[in-house]
Amino acid sequence: MTSTYGKEITVSTEGLPEWLEPVVRAAGTVEPHQLSRFLPPETGGRQSAVLVLFGEGEQGPELLLLERAGTLRSHAGQPSFPGGALDPEDGDPEGDGPVRAALREAEEETGLDPSGVQVFGVLPRLYIPVSGFVVTPVLGWWRKPSPVAPVSLQETARVFTVPVTELTAPANRAMAIHPSGHRGPAFRVGPALVWGFTAGVIDRILHYAGWERPWDREREVPLDGRP
Repeated sequence: MTSTYGKEITVSTEGLPEWLEPVVRAAGTVEPHQLSRFLPPETGGRQSAVLVLFGEGEQGPELLLLERAGTLRSHAGQPSFPGGALDPEDGDPEGDGPVRAALREAEEETGLDPSGVQVFGVLPRLYIPVSGFVVTPVLGWWRKPSPVAPVSLQETARVFTVPVTELTAPANRAMAIHPSGHRGPAFRVGPALVWGFTAGVIDRILHYAGWERPWDREREVPLDGRP
Protein backbone atom coordinates (compact mmCIF):
# COMPACT_ATOMS: atom_id res chain seq x y z
CA MET A 1 0.00 0.00 0.00
CA THR A 2 1.22 3.54 -0.70
CA SER A 3 1.15 5.96 2.20
CA THR A 4 0.67 9.70 2.34
CA TYR A 5 4.45 9.87 2.69
CA GLY A 6 4.93 8.55 -0.83
CA LYS A 7 6.50 5.33 0.37
CA GLU A 8 5.30 1.78 0.38
CA ILE A 9 3.77 0.52 3.63
CA THR A 10 3.64 -3.22 4.10
CA VAL A 11 1.77 -4.84 6.96
CA SER A 12 4.23 -7.60 7.81
CA THR A 13 5.28 -9.78 10.73
CA GLU A 14 8.67 -10.64 9.25
CA GLY A 15 11.75 -9.82 11.29
CA LEU A 16 9.94 -8.88 14.49
CA PRO A 17 11.67 -9.51 17.83
CA GLU A 18 10.74 -12.81 19.41
CA TRP A 19 9.07 -11.16 22.40
CA LEU A 20 6.41 -9.65 20.12
CA GLU A 21 5.22 -13.06 18.92
CA PRO A 22 2.49 -13.34 21.61
CA VAL A 23 1.05 -10.01 20.46
CA VAL A 24 1.11 -11.14 16.83
CA ARG A 25 -0.73 -14.34 17.72
CA ALA A 26 -3.30 -12.47 19.79
CA ALA A 27 -3.90 -9.92 17.02
CA GLY A 28 -4.58 -12.71 14.55
CA THR A 29 -7.23 -14.42 16.64
CA VAL A 30 -8.89 -11.88 18.93
CA GLU A 31 -12.54 -11.06 18.30
CA PRO A 32 -14.02 -7.56 18.68
CA HIS A 33 -16.15 -8.50 21.69
CA GLN A 34 -13.03 -9.79 23.45
CA LEU A 35 -11.52 -6.31 23.32
CA SER A 36 -14.47 -4.19 24.37
CA ARG A 37 -18.19 -4.28 25.03
CA PHE A 38 -18.47 -1.06 23.02
CA LEU A 39 -18.57 -2.09 19.36
CA PRO A 40 -19.18 0.16 16.34
CA PRO A 41 -22.76 0.77 15.20
CA GLU A 42 -23.79 -0.60 11.83
CA THR A 43 -23.83 2.93 10.44
CA GLY A 44 -22.39 6.24 11.57
CA GLY A 45 -19.48 7.06 13.81
CA ARG A 46 -16.37 9.02 12.97
CA GLN A 47 -13.61 6.81 11.61
CA SER A 48 -10.29 7.16 13.44
CA ALA A 49 -7.15 5.21 14.24
CA VAL A 50 -4.46 5.03 16.91
CA LEU A 51 -0.90 3.75 16.72
CA VAL A 52 -0.05 1.14 19.36
CA LEU A 53 3.71 1.37 18.95
CA PHE A 54 6.01 -1.14 20.64
CA GLY A 55 9.66 -0.30 21.05
CA GLU A 56 12.61 -1.69 22.99
CA GLY A 57 14.27 0.54 25.55
CA GLU A 58 16.73 0.20 28.39
CA GLN A 59 14.13 -1.63 30.47
CA GLY A 60 12.98 -3.91 27.67
CA PRO A 61 9.73 -3.75 25.69
CA GLU A 62 7.88 -0.46 25.93
CA LEU A 63 4.91 1.45 24.50
CA LEU A 64 4.81 4.99 23.13
CA LEU A 65 2.21 7.27 24.72
CA LEU A 66 1.50 10.98 24.83
CA GLU A 67 -0.27 13.28 27.24
CA ARG A 68 -2.90 15.63 25.86
CA ALA A 69 -2.47 19.32 26.62
CA GLY A 70 -4.29 20.46 29.73
CA THR A 71 -5.99 23.28 27.81
CA LEU A 72 -7.86 21.05 25.35
CA ARG A 73 -11.66 21.08 25.46
CA SER A 74 -11.82 17.28 25.59
CA HIS A 75 -9.48 14.66 27.06
CA ALA A 76 -7.35 17.42 28.61
CA GLY A 77 -4.28 16.02 30.34
CA GLN A 78 -5.22 12.43 29.49
CA PRO A 79 -2.51 9.97 28.36
CA SER A 80 -3.31 8.23 25.10
CA PHE A 81 -1.90 6.55 22.03
CA PRO A 82 -0.98 8.85 19.14
CA GLY A 83 -3.89 9.00 16.73
CA GLY A 84 -6.95 10.78 15.48
CA ALA A 85 -9.65 10.96 12.85
CA LEU A 86 -9.12 9.80 9.28
CA ASP A 87 -8.64 12.57 6.72
CA PRO A 88 -9.89 12.21 3.13
CA GLU A 89 -6.31 11.79 1.88
CA ASP A 90 -5.82 8.77 4.15
CA GLY A 91 -7.94 6.70 1.80
CA ASP A 92 -10.53 4.00 2.27
CA PRO A 93 -11.60 3.41 5.89
CA GLU A 94 -12.37 -0.16 4.84
CA GLY A 95 -8.89 -0.58 3.41
CA ASP A 96 -5.55 1.00 4.27
CA GLY A 97 -6.99 4.28 5.53
CA PRO A 98 -6.61 3.49 9.25
CA VAL A 99 -2.94 2.51 8.86
CA ARG A 100 -2.16 5.72 7.00
CA ALA A 101 -4.07 7.80 9.52
CA ALA A 102 -2.34 6.21 12.52
CA LEU A 103 1.12 6.89 11.08
CA ARG A 104 0.21 10.40 9.90
CA GLU A 105 -1.27 11.39 13.25
CA ALA A 106 1.69 9.93 15.14
CA GLU A 107 4.07 11.97 13.02
CA GLU A 108 1.99 15.14 13.42
CA GLU A 109 1.72 14.73 17.20
CA THR A 110 5.10 13.33 18.22
CA GLY A 111 7.43 14.02 15.29
CA LEU A 112 8.36 10.36 14.89
CA ASP A 113 9.68 9.21 11.52
CA PRO A 114 7.05 6.80 10.13
CA SER A 115 9.63 5.12 7.90
CA GLY A 116 11.09 3.56 11.05
CA VAL A 117 7.78 1.92 12.00
CA GLN A 118 6.90 -1.60 10.86
CA VAL A 119 3.14 -2.13 10.97
CA PHE A 120 2.54 -5.76 11.91
CA GLY A 121 -1.17 -5.94 12.65
CA VAL A 122 -4.53 -4.22 12.87
CA LEU A 123 -6.98 -4.93 15.69
CA PRO A 124 -10.77 -4.96 15.23
CA ARG A 125 -12.54 -1.62 15.26
CA LEU A 126 -13.83 -0.43 18.60
CA TYR A 127 -16.24 2.32 19.63
CA ILE A 128 -16.06 5.25 22.02
CA PRO A 129 -19.73 6.10 22.73
CA VAL A 130 -19.07 9.45 24.43
CA SER A 131 -17.32 10.86 21.34
CA GLY A 132 -18.80 8.71 18.59
CA PHE A 133 -15.37 7.66 17.32
CA VAL A 134 -14.93 4.31 15.60
CA VAL A 135 -11.30 3.51 16.41
CA THR A 136 -8.95 1.09 14.66
CA PRO A 137 -5.87 0.21 16.77
CA VAL A 138 -2.87 -0.21 14.46
CA LEU A 139 -0.01 -2.29 15.87
CA GLY A 140 3.53 -1.21 15.09
CA TRP A 141 7.12 -2.17 15.88
CA TRP A 142 9.51 0.75 16.28
CA ARG A 143 12.15 -0.91 14.17
CA LYS A 144 14.24 2.25 13.81
CA PRO A 145 13.48 4.68 16.65
CA SER A 146 13.58 8.41 15.97
CA PRO A 147 13.49 11.39 18.34
CA VAL A 148 9.99 12.27 19.59
CA ALA A 149 8.59 15.32 21.37
CA PRO A 150 5.38 17.36 21.31
CA VAL A 151 5.01 18.98 17.90
CA SER A 152 2.42 21.43 19.22
CA LEU A 153 2.23 22.23 22.93
CA GLN A 154 -1.31 23.45 22.32
CA GLU A 155 -2.28 19.83 21.65
CA THR A 156 0.34 17.65 23.35
CA ALA A 157 1.92 18.25 26.76
CA ARG A 158 4.53 15.50 26.52
CA VAL A 159 5.52 12.33 24.69
CA PHE A 160 6.89 9.40 26.66
CA THR A 161 7.50 5.67 26.63
CA VAL A 162 6.30 3.22 29.27
CA PRO A 163 8.10 -0.09 29.92
CA VAL A 164 5.75 -3.06 29.64
CA THR A 165 7.10 -4.22 33.01
CA GLU A 166 5.57 -1.11 34.60
CA LEU A 167 2.24 -1.82 32.93
CA THR A 168 2.20 -5.41 34.15
CA ALA A 169 3.33 -4.59 37.72
CA PRO A 170 0.36 -5.36 40.02
CA ALA A 171 1.12 -2.31 42.17
CA ASN A 172 0.54 -0.04 39.17
CA ARG A 173 -2.89 -1.44 38.32
CA ALA A 174 -6.36 -0.43 39.52
CA MET A 175 -9.93 0.02 38.35
CA ALA A 176 -10.82 3.59 37.40
CA ILE A 177 -14.26 4.70 38.56
CA HIS A 178 -15.84 7.38 36.37
CA PRO A 179 -18.44 9.74 37.89
CA SER A 180 -20.96 8.05 35.58
CA GLY A 181 -20.34 4.80 37.44
CA HIS A 182 -18.39 3.11 34.63
CA ARG A 183 -15.50 0.94 35.82
CA GLY A 184 -12.49 0.26 33.65
CA PRO A 185 -8.82 -0.71 33.97
CA ALA A 186 -6.24 1.93 34.78
CA PHE A 187 -2.46 2.06 35.02
CA ARG A 188 -0.35 4.32 37.23
CA VAL A 189 2.82 5.11 35.26
CA GLY A 190 4.98 7.68 36.98
CA PRO A 191 2.91 10.85 37.47
CA ALA A 192 0.33 9.77 34.90
CA LEU A 193 -2.84 7.74 35.24
CA VAL A 194 -3.69 5.90 32.03
CA TRP A 195 -7.41 5.14 31.85
CA GLY A 196 -10.32 5.08 29.42
CA PHE A 197 -10.00 3.70 25.89
CA THR A 198 -6.19 3.60 25.96
CA ALA A 199 -6.06 1.63 29.20
CA GLY A 200 -8.72 -0.74 27.93
CA VAL A 201 -6.70 -1.60 24.82
CA ILE A 202 -3.49 -2.04 26.82
CA ASP A 203 -5.32 -4.25 29.32
CA ARG A 204 -6.64 -6.55 26.61
CA ILE A 205 -3.28 -6.77 24.81
CA LEU A 206 -1.54 -7.73 28.05
CA HIS A 207 -4.23 -10.32 28.75
CA TYR A 208 -4.35 -12.02 25.36
CA ALA A 209 -0.58 -11.88 24.89
CA GLY A 210 -0.19 -13.75 28.17
CA TRP A 211 1.74 -10.92 29.80
CA GLU A 212 -0.84 -10.06 32.45
CA ARG A 213 0.09 -10.68 36.09
CA PRO A 214 -2.49 -11.20 38.85
CA TRP A 215 -3.57 -7.86 40.30
CA ASP A 216 -6.14 -6.53 42.75
CA ARG A 217 -9.29 -5.68 40.79
CA GLU A 218 -10.86 -4.32 43.98
CA ARG A 219 -8.35 -1.45 44.09
CA GLU A 220 -10.20 1.61 42.80
CA VAL A 221 -9.15 5.05 41.58
CA PRO A 222 -11.89 7.71 41.42
CA LEU A 223 -11.91 9.97 38.38
CA ASP A 224 -13.84 12.86 39.95
CA GLY A 225 -12.86 16.08 38.29
CA ARG A 226 -11.27 14.38 35.28
CA PRO A 227 -12.66 14.93 31.76
